[in-house]
Amino acid sequence: MSATQNLDPDLTALAEARGLAQKARRAFEAFEGTEQRKLDEIVAAMAKAGSAAADKIARMVVDETGFGVYEDKIYKNLYNTEFVAQSMMPMRTVGVLWVDEANRVTAIGSPVGVIAGIIPVTNPSSTVFFKCLAAVKSGNAIVCAPHPRAARSSAASAEVMAEAAIKAGAPDGLVSCMTNVTLDSTAELMRHRDVSLIMATGGPGMVQAAYSSGKPTLAVGAGNVPVYIHRSVKDVREAALMCITSKSFDNGTACVAEQSIVLDEPIAAEVRAAFESQGTLFLSPEEQDRLAQLLFTESGGLRPSEVGLSAKTLAHKIGITPPDNCRVLGVEPRAVGREYPLSAEILGPVLSFFTTRNAEAGYERCREILAFGGEGHTLGLHCEDDGVIGRFSSLRAGRVVINTPTLFGGMGYSCATDPSFMLGTGTWSGSIVSDNVTPLHLINIKRVAHEIRPWRTLYDLSPRQ
Repeated sequence: MSATQNLDPDLTALAEARGLAQKARRAFEAFEGTEQRKLDEIVAAMAKAGSAAADKIARMVVDETGFGVYEDKIYKNLYNTEFVAQSMMPMRTVGVLWVDEANRVTAIGSPVGVIAGIIPVTNPSSTVFFKCLAAVKSGNAIVCAPHPRAARSSAASAEVMAEAAIKAGAPDGLVSCMTNVTLDSTAELMRHRDVSLIMATGGPGMVQAAYSSGKPTLAVGAGNVPVYIHRSVKDVREAALMCITSKSFDNGTACVAEQSIVLDEPIAAEVRAAFESQGTLFLSPEEQDRLAQLLFTESGGLRPSEVGLSAKTLAHKIGITPPDNCRVLGVEPRAVGREYPLSAEILGPVLSFFTTRNAEAGYERCREILAFGGEGHTLGLHCEDDGVIGRFSSLRAGRVVINTPTLFGGMGYSCATDPSFMLGTGTWSGSIVSDNVTPLHLINIKRVAHEIRPWRTLYDLSPRQ
């Protein structure tokens, strides 16, 4: 019997966090110096194993959490193990990255060490796949800290990655996942002396805890994503279908999916009809009040029990019978802000609709929506007017995606943003990065620089008159 088996559950969880961090550090020290070719071989093996397990793991996630759509979770897993993994392969992350011969500078990549990967309950397998692939591609070790409600499926996902890595030549402990998870044990992992960097995906409380750990942290912010549909849109029905498909995908559990649709008044009726005919059930004011009470607590927080449910399930819960084609619920808040909870980010298939008289009024409404829990994340435009696109691009969003679903465009599938499953939101929301996070964010880059001008010439500089 091991020593930890005699401890109470809280102490067992703390001991596991410390033990995994220490083991990961030893594995990293054995792994450090591995050449790029070998890293790529290991990542390819991990990706192949993840793809093979995508179906089984997706079923496990839905069964364990009750969130989302089984088929869509398969696609999320495959997106990371196939599309994102393939995008990583050409990257140089260790050794010589590039040489500037004219200026006699060589850039050399070095891994950061041990990464603590915080995993959300909404995407417990796909996030594990992404973070493990990114960590190993950049020569690092990783310990995943799952949400307690998804601990089993997160651990199974990490085990797939770890076994494939070991078979391909990685040391044992390079990839691991906590199985005894508490808030205290996750905090212990983040603070542990052997952890060098935190990749935090989760709720505001967990992200704040990561920042408070004293460790360098890559974290993401909330995604109250507005989408403006301008009168110049090429195809109203296609724009509506893109928004519906994106927001209903995996029952709206991706923070990059559309949240609010801002309509240009001259086409508002036509757009609304396109949404309605393709699966949007617009609720009456009374039904909207019942939905708000179902989704939000008295303090304004989203109820975890109502996250990731289908539009039909939400409709039944508020006492209405939805049509067979119902994919999204449509609501129409009178304004944006705390007094109007349905204008907030909802991790479910609910879209809020606003109508504005012109592009400038639409710009202001999108600004308000971003300011209410979405700054730094993503903005969508369905528009053919370059002037309008230029104006809206000044809003505080890290990604402005044009004529595409914000989910598929923002994460780098239908647009040429970097393929990623971790989208930075910049200083607008307190994040250090506004990029889509890639393995290149998980390395230190040193410059080997030769003298190119005599140092003594500094003293030839003279103050301006």
